[in-house]
Amino acid sequence: MPKKAKAAKAQAPKLPKGEAEQVRIRREVGHDFVLKDDAFGRKRLAAGTAEARRVYEVSNDGYTSTGGIVRVRNVDPLLGITSLSRQQREAGQRYREDFQCSQQAGVKPMRWSERVDGGRQGGGIADSVLDAGRAHAAATRALGHWEVAAVVRQVCCAGGSIKSLAEQTGEGRDVVTKLLKVGLDLLAVHYGMMMGR
Repeated sequence: MPKKAKAAKAQAPKLPKGEAEQVRIRREVGHDFVLKDDAFGRKRLAAGTAEARRVYEVSNDGYTSTGGIVRVRNVDPLLGITSLSRQQREAGQRYREDFQCSQQAGVKPMRWSERVDGGRQGGGIADSVLDAGRAHAAATRALGHWEVAAVVRQVCCAGGSIKSLAEQTGEGRDVVTKLLKVGLDLLAVHYGMMMGR
């Protein structure tokens, strides 16, 4: 009697070598928040995103556990600083969103037939832009000290790096990073993401 052939179980296709290495490095560094699960339950880079195009380079034969140094180019400072907590990142991103929304007032296109003196009803700045501006101003006031506010504003709103801020101020990177962390903690408390420390 002939043996029945077993139904072949669907095998997951292998990840491309470069992508598998990038996924491994991101997991070791703690940047696994940018990875997505695929249909087979594996961690993958989100295709078509700026994060997927970014390449992490590791010295020491590619292993961070044995003292390799990770270099990331063109990375968002809120994502590139691995010592930030999730709440600090979320607070910084919310502060950035408030800032970006408050800057949208002049972006609206205007019809050519519209009068320059605003001869229409309901003209002016949209309420959402005004609300975002108020939220950004309140969050900036919550930062308290001007040095903390300047560092948070440069990193979150202007996309400045810790290295460039340290060079501008003449302080060490650890001092600038500490000011950023204090500011992000204050923002997290302000936004209600965590209770006061």
